[in-house]
Amino acid sequence: MRELDHALIQRWLQRAHERAGDLELGLYVGPFPEAELTAIAAVHESMNSAPREDLDVEDFHMTPAIMRQIEDSLTARGIERWVMYVRDPASGAYAWTIRDRQLLDATRHAYGMAFVLLAYAVALKAGIDEAAPWLEETWQLLEARFWDAEYGLYRDEADTSWVFSAYRGQNANMHLTEALLAAFEATAERRYLERALAVADAMTLRQAAQAGGLVWEHYDANWTIDWDYHRDDPKHLFRPWGFQPGHQTEWAKLLLILDRHAPRDWLLPTATRLFETAVERAWDDVHGGLCYGFAPDGAICDSDKYFWVQAESLAAAALLGERTGDLRHIDDYDKLWAYAWRHFVDHEHGAWYRILDRENRKYSAEKSPAGKTDYHTMGAC
Repeated sequence: MRELDHALIQRWLQRAHERAGDLELGLYVGPFPEAELTAIAAVHESMNSAPREDLDVEDFHMTPAIMRQIEDSLTARGIERWVMYVRDPASGAYAWTIRDRQLLDATRHAYGMAFVLLAYAVALKAGIDEAAPWLEETWQLLEARFWDAEYGLYRDEADTSWVFSAYRGQNANMHLTEALLAAFEATAERRYLERALAVADAMTLRQAAQAGGLVWEHYDANWTIDWDYHRDDPKHLFRPWGFQPGHQTEWAKLLLILDRHAPRDWLLPTATRLFETAVERAWDDVHGGLCYGFAPDGAICDSDKYFWVQAESLAAAALLGERTGDLRHIDDYDKLWAYAWRHFVDHEHGAWYRILDRENRKYSAEKSPAGKTDYHTMGAC
């Protein structure tokens, strides 16, 4: 995995500089003719590699430690430019979408703020001290605006007047758990770890109890399951209908990371249940790979195979195998890796294809799609 990770970084940096680097802004905007990006894409890309206009990719020889620092950090210049163009100085919130440095969508999304927090945390972990005040500011904004103490979870989205919609979702809370863990690792401040535990408990125990022990995606303002939200749009980029196997396994991964820092008797059993149920229901016995979604009755509702689902499940299987020594989870890891290596990895140009159909035919040769980049695959490695 390390060799693949290294090659992926080199290829990505080279292609980004050739095709899509906004070096003045300090961000990569993706392989698109227009300079449009969402805040979430900007953060993913910033986390994956530090943009450097003076970088000679041909001489890009790194020790593993330097490679990890590059892929997990924002440069000081990148932070400065990102704050300048993406952050609203009046509110401290971040734009959802900008185009040519002009605001397109100022909606305040907890999902986006999760990655803002995560980006500053990994930058701080990499030794970029300029990230520290922005990490603190982001935490305070989340506390003041998004945190709902009554339910012990974060609200999802608000307009520029901070009027929140009635929608509540697990996805933002899952990624906030990830970001809070990174913030704890960067600062050793217990408030981040305690909040991550609280959100994980609320989501994977209390809320999951409404859905037979699995994590459903969509809820109303009282955190009651909305079984019909996006039923007619099961492929929605951020809010698809159905149980998401990739989110069950991603939660399993996060619970196991929590277990390292703050062992609780419920963490390992819950992680095991989520992972094993996802694999049992979503694994394609004919063509291999994990399908994208299944309905409440267990039927597959989206048989496509997404790169990030396989990547997150790989990571969860590895952590479970390491934690328990259970050969079943080691076998799951081997099975997932063999499948991804055969069908998702582009062995000529590098990176992973984004989506395959049920029979593992790719829809396009697209890599590093908007809003995702190589964040999941690098993170799994």
